[in-house]
Amino acid sequence: MKRFIQTIQNIFKIEELRSRLAITFLLVVIYRFGSFVALPGIDTTQLANLTQQTEGGLMMLLDMFSGGAFSNASIFALGIMPYITASIVVQLLGMAIPYFRKLQQDGESGRNKLNQITRYLTVVVLIVQGAAYLANLRMQLGSVVPEGAFFMFSSIVILAAGSMFVLWLGERITEKGIGNGVSFIILVGIIARLPQALVGEFSSRLTDATGGLVMFLAELVLLLLVICGSILLVQGTRRIPVQYAKQVIGNRQYGGVYQFIPLKVNAAGVMPIIFAQAIMFIPASVAGLFTADGEVSNFALAMMNNNGFWYNFVFFLLIIAFTYFYTAVTINPTQMAEHLKLNNGFIPGVKPGKKTAEYLDTVMSRITLPGSIFLGIVAIMPAFAGLLGISTSFAQFFGGTSLLIMVGVVLDTLQQIESHLLMRHYDGLMESGKIKGRHGSLAAY
Repeated sequence: MKRFIQTIQNIFKIEELRSRLAITFLLVVIYRFGSFVALPGIDTTQLANLTQQTEGGLMMLLDMFSGGAFSNASIFALGIMPYITASIVVQLLGMAIPYFRKLQQDGESGRNKLNQITRYLTVVVLIVQGAAYLANLRMQLGSVVPEGAFFMFSSIVILAAGSMFVLWLGERITEKGIGNGVSFIILVGIIARLPQALVGEFSSRLTDATGGLVMFLAELVLLLLVICGSILLVQGTRRIPVQYAKQVIGNRQYGGVYQFIPLKVNAAGVMPIIFAQAIMFIPASVAGLFTADGEVSNFALAMMNNNGFWYNFVFFLLIIAFTYFYTAVTINPTQMAEHLKLNNGFIPGVKPGKKTAEYLDTVMSRITLPGSIFLGIVAIMPAFAGLLGISTSFAQFFGGTSLLIMVGVVLDTLQQIESHLLMRHYDGLMESGKIKGRHGSLAAY
């Protein structure tokens, strides 16, 4: 406890870190305030049906990622997910179209061009999702939603502007605050739902004949175990020994030195699960635009039931596919082999150059498979938690996108804080070792 208090004091002794924390807090407050500002013309006292719709299924996840803005019919209702969807499309285009592949290889100028294209595409996605959101709003609230083209047009513009403003807030957090801003915005939305879910589950266990306080404590222990497993998944590595050849410098001879290349079991971090979740949101986003007499197709219903078999099966497969995809994007075995060769290093028993690149590629493929499967299992854990009688809102924290984003973003943020402390010659946050962050954050976009 004494060390914790001393660490807090050290944090506030560093002016730059203190300023960054204050800016992050201020921008988060602005974001949370905007989550409660309703669209013009919407009577907030008539939102009971919309709130009820977001108490379960995929709509609950949409509401969670927007920090409750979805169920509040807020100007921030669409949240940050349209930007994630646009980012996925641009990344996929980089694999299929030479023009986008060239931009990915053009360094800073190429990244700036891709960021600009991503933003334009985000606006297109926002227009489609904005129209779908308003269609769903009219279906749930009926005559409470104003009629007319003016309301539809102005509301779509406001929803699009609200989401782009949220993106701007995230970029300012990245630039002037602590942590990756876009990821932090998603984290804030998730944490905002945690107290309500925790209190609701506690009340349910005390009022229902379902195990009482003992069962609630057992749930907390299970949640702690899942969190520990998620941390191991984010931080797990395999070390490959590398020997640097003997060198003669002047009249002194230096012997070979062994070092290690740490290859992550899950090099893609939480990005595959965010990508897969964004894809799974598409049926729910457009279902309101393609309904016949108010009825949603069976396929859309299956893809909107996050406790159903087909939803979780498709979600699981998408996570495995995106894990391999994002690992291939972020890890370049050929480049790693070239760096080793230039620095007179080699993997014992493996020839430098092409053979080393093939060896690294094989190792990454082998360790990515169990990592992706474990990531997929953690992602669908909320469905199994629901089978154990845990309430839907609280079950979302037993794995899934919510837990992995929380673990990954918190580790990233703590790592940045620790870097500031160590740079000023203060003790870090941990007594031994350093906090390991994750790779594959949303900062790349």
